[in-house]
Amino acid sequence: MTVAPAHMPPPRLVIFDMDDVLLRYDVEARRAAMGALAGLSAADVERLVWDSGIESASDLGHLTPDAYLAVIAQALGVPFGHADWLRTRALAMTLDPAVLALVDEVRAHTPIALLTNNGHIMRAHFDVLVPELRARFGPAMHVACEFGAKKPTPSVYKGIATLYGVAPREAVMIDDKPVNIAGAREAGLRAHCFTRATELAHFLRAHHMVA
Repeated sequence: MTVAPAHMPPPRLVIFDMDDVLLRYDVEARRAAMGALAGLSAADVERLVWDSGIESASDLGHLTPDAYLAVIAQALGVPFGHADWLRTRALAMTLDPAVLALVDEVRAHTPIALLTNNGHIMRAHFDVLVPELRARFGPAMHVACEFGAKKPTPSVYKGIATLYGVAPREAVMIDDKPVNIAGAREAGLRAHCFTRATELAHFLRAHHMVA
């Protein structure tokens, strides 16, 4: 069981990753749906969009939503607009009720925020894609490139802590990727590597964030 060090101050901000924490993200289903528009396989889409650096450039904030869609359309060889992106993204996302229940417990007494490695296009469409998250997080929904980089760059975590007026040691990061956890800890945050809701509950309980 996770035990919070006695010298650590109570958390004043809990930051949740989105994909594969707050929701289950089926990237292969997304790639298959994108490929179906162009007669391509999911592996083709991975090579043309992910391996080519398009997704990384978007995550880093180098592409506006329209520019991002334009380079995907060029890569796939077919038109690819906002409606196509929304449809193929949405079908790959399934909210996790058990995790959302924990979020509700935490936010009853501790401020929360969302921090995801998705570019400006995600920020522009949070309300359409995940209204249930907007209802919980309000304006505290962020893409990492707002802070000049992407996770696991330590400055991203320091940036969001500063935005909410807390010291890094007073913030907690919940993420499913070990590399992102390492970046958060390097920045001075406490962190939990998410695998399932039951283990997250143990961590939050040890830090006195849920009953």
